[in-house]
Amino acid sequence: MNRRQLLQTLSSLGLAASLISVPALAQDKVIRIGATGGPHAEILEQVKKIAAKDGLIIKVIEFSDYIQPNAALAAGDLDANSYQHQPYLDAQIKDRGYKFVSVASTITFPMGVYSKKIKSLDQLKQGARVGIPNDPTNGGRAMLLLQEQGVFKLKPGSGLKSSPLDIADNPKKIKIIEIDAAQLPRTLDDLDAAAINGNYAESAGLSPTKDAIASESAKGPYANVIAVRIVDKDQPWVAKLVKAYHSVEIKSFVVEKYKTSVITAW
Repeated sequence: MNRRQLLQTLSSLGLAASLISVPALAQDKVIRIGATGGPHAEILEQVKKIAAKDGLIIKVIEFSDYIQPNAALAAGDLDANSYQHQPYLDAQIKDRGYKFVSVASTITFPMGVYSKKIKSLDQLKQGARVGIPNDPTNGGRAMLLLQEQGVFKLKPGSGLKSSPLDIADNPKKIKIIEIDAAQLPRTLDDLDAAAINGNYAESAGLSPTKDAIASESAKGPYANVIAVRIVDKDQPWVAKLVKAYHSVEIKSFVVEKYKTSVITAW
């Protein structure tokens, strides 16, 4: 091989190496997605496998409460999170000034009321203690569910952010106990009943379809979403993430694993 041929060969090898390195460089950034433990994180682990086929590397980071995933996203410790419904995200944006946007709907967990002491809500005794989530949106969701079940009546016009202060008629003098949503399953030994978000019920081994003594309709405004910072919403990895999440494989996984206790929202 003469010098000219050698240079051409080296040049070709260099070009080939650079072309090979392009997708590798594109995959260098690991997309960190926060989720609460249970179905949110479990589904993301499946999304992770599908996204990897499209060159997207995902790391799922689990949290045990509703506050930290948004705080971590705002701080840049996460690239996205997948754990909250749209009303909760809207409230967080309003109250904390987060520059977030939802980029896709994910799943819905019908909220249920659980009890170790009664079989139906009409068995609640005078002065019974009922737990609800202590954050405004999920607390309001629980209040509307309890009203729907005839536990009490709320003031006219009470909406998604209803609180115990909005109770207008409470013939049994039911006491509403506001508790961190993640802790509610642990209160069932002490309270007469508790309204528990589906993901926390699942994590505690409770089946919304088998164990709940009352449940909200699956059709409602509480579809969960994937949230990202506004500045990132048009990044290519966002489209790949949504594509993987909304795949046929994920829909089948949700149906097979969770039956009717978790419902896909797309």
